Parts: sequence; C-alpha cells; structure tokens
Amino acid sequence: MERVSCAVIPGDGIGPEVVAEGVKVLEAAAELDGGLAFDFTEFPWGCEYYARRQEMMPADGLDTLAG
Repeated sequence: MERVSCAVIPGDGIGPEVVAEGVKVLEAAAELDGGLAFDFTEFPWGCEYYARRQEMMPADGLDTLAG
C-alpha cells in the first residue's frame, strides 16, 4: 500500500470547512483505490496563529512540512 503524507492547513474564513471536505474526498478516493492511504497532519498556521505570534508559521515550518 502506498502511503502519502499530507499537511493540512485549514486557514481561516471558509478554509476549515473546505479543507475538511477535501480530506473526506481524499479518504474516499483512497478507500476506492484500495492501494492508497493518506497520513494527514494538521497545522494551525492561520490568522489566529499570526495574531498570537506575529509570524505565519514557526521558523522551522518549511522544514517541518518537508519532513
């Protein structure tokens, strides 16, 4: 089975709802495929994060996403 790591950054506004539905679509596609699975990791890097920390993501955020 192929496993795919996927970062999930819901964002703001309609973002959380849209991203949640996108995750459902990917999970359904993986189930239909039978040989694919996703490992989702959610990151809270939206406007609230920025308002608290004055940065959009931690300094090592890109490294974290790259794995």
